[in-house]
Amino acid sequence: MYSTRVIAVANQKGGVGKTTTTINLGAAVAERGHRVLIVDLDPQANASTGLGINPRETGESMYDVLLTDTELKDIIISVPEVDNLFVAPSSLDLAGAEIELVPGFNRERRLLESINRVKDAYDFVFIDCPPSLGLLTINGLCAASEVLVPIQCEYYALEGVGQLVRNVELVRKSLNPELVISTIVLVMYDARTKLAGQVVDEVRAHFGDIVCKIVIPRVVRLSEAPSYGLPITVFDPENRGAIAYHDLAKEFLGEPLNLDDPVDTQPMEISVDEEEEE
Repeated sequence: MYSTRVIAVANQKGGVGKTTTTINLGAAVAERGHRVLIVDLDPQANASTGLGINPRETGESMYDVLLTDTELKDIIISVPEVDNLFVAPSSLDLAGAEIELVPGFNRERRLLESINRVKDAYDFVFIDCPPSLGLLTINGLCAASEVLVPIQCEYYALEGVGQLVRNVELVRKSLNPELVISTIVLVMYDARTKLAGQVVDEVRAHFGDIVCKIVIPRVVRLSEAPSYGLPITVFDPENRGAIAYHDLAKEFLGEPLNLDDPVDTQPMEISVDEEEEE
């Protein structure tokens, strides 16, 4: 019987493309016909705003799900621009949840219990975790069966990843024996720099086969799309960033890649002029 995949998207270092990957991979998977739920567990609510949802206007949010009797199914919003894509929005109130959860019963598993009641309605659940290891992230790791880690192709790329690996192991041993780091995605690749290629090689050497073949390039349109409340696959579907996330979705789903096509398997080249125009 098919089982819903629940994936925590996590990296304890901020600014590494975590939310960008959550939004755009989720959208690309949904566009391939799979029902996808994005759970925005970050108090910054960037996954919510990046999908056109104003956290000040949603009413109930993930804060209410974690700290009251509100059911997850009652806050889920469909994304009109992408069939099969749904989001459970965050709110600024979630910033206080770390403290409010401390005295709570079963505090590490509040999200797990909520997701278990809705997950049969979805093929994939992506949890956008905060860039820290507090109770919100621990809830995300307890609710998931696998972890996807975005790593930027820049200096200090592995900073925080080692600690995340250790923390995932701690959660696996004490709270969630099924948890594994299943996927590493290299993002923000700039072919103009030698360093980016070195980081790709280093990450592949360190983590092996769990590193995706597809590498996400650094392009301006990827950073512009959230301000329009759209995934890159809708905002600019012909952009190389959109193409990369569609290819990443194919790889993530186990669909065959065209190994003769360097766009499918290698970091994509970006000229200075093209980057400025995009």
